Amino acid sequence: MSESNVRNKLEKKDLTKLAIRSSMLQGSFNYERMQAGGWLYCMLPDLEKIYGDDKEGLSNAMTDNLEFMNTHPNLVGFLMGLLVSLEENGESRDVIKGLKLALFGPIAGIGDAIFWFTLLPIIAGISCSLASEGMILGPIIFFACYLAIWLLRITWTHMGYNLGVKSFHKIQADSDIIANSATILGITVVGALIANYVSIELIPVIEVAGGISVPIQEAFFDTIFPNLLPMAYTLTMLYFLKKKQTSPVKLIVGTITLAIICSAIGIL
Repeated sequence: MSESNVRNKLEKKDLTKLAIRSSMLQGSFNYERMQAGGWLYCMLPDLEKIYGDDKEGLSNAMTDNLEFMNTHPNLVGFLMGLLVSLEENGESRDVIKGLKLALFGPIAGIGDAIFWFTLLPIIAGISCSLASEGMILGPIIFFACYLAIWLLRITWTHMGYNLGVKSFHKIQADSDIIANSATILGITVVGALIANYVSIELIPVIEVAGGISVPIQEAFFDTIFPNLLPMAYTLTMLYFLKKKQTSPVKLIVGTITLAIICSAIGIL
């Protein structure tokens, strides 16, 4: 694809608005798709501008952008900028979906490590120390730093967009390789999320010779196949989700009910 064929429908102000709207990423947070609703809300004005009268293209883009999303709100602008640049230049849906799936997890991990576990606790500690001595400078420092972090969303969004534009020809040339690699990485990330988000531990123990108690969870599942139960339960839920008559809400209610029953009878 030649340079002249690269579309440029978005302006800098559109990216800045995208960065500002990213504040609403968690506006419709839920346990079915987490940040998906807020993600689509942020992306929608740019998608509408990109696709214009192409209702089918817009519909496909909206459907893809309403899939599961859970990343760090302070760094989400980078991923939004990157993906919107690919949408603008007509990249295939497989590549866009693959990159989204592959990157949202690592970005979440980086953001958590930098902001929630390092930067903000240090700033909060310093601010609280000053505030405990009656100094108004304490809360001023904290809110000033938080404001600076929020304003960086604009920088991340423009940076992601520019990266997508500059790398578009490389992505276009190796789209199949990138799509497959991103999908593999994305599946790996989802597997790691399952191990961290889904927790199933069995309480029962087995009495063996000599009066020794052997916990089923530690002796069998954790030793032979760690996280086997979370994986098996997740695959079971996936099986039911593929059945059109089963909704995620029913599975969530069923999971809560099953957990209460198993806990009451001493299994979990």
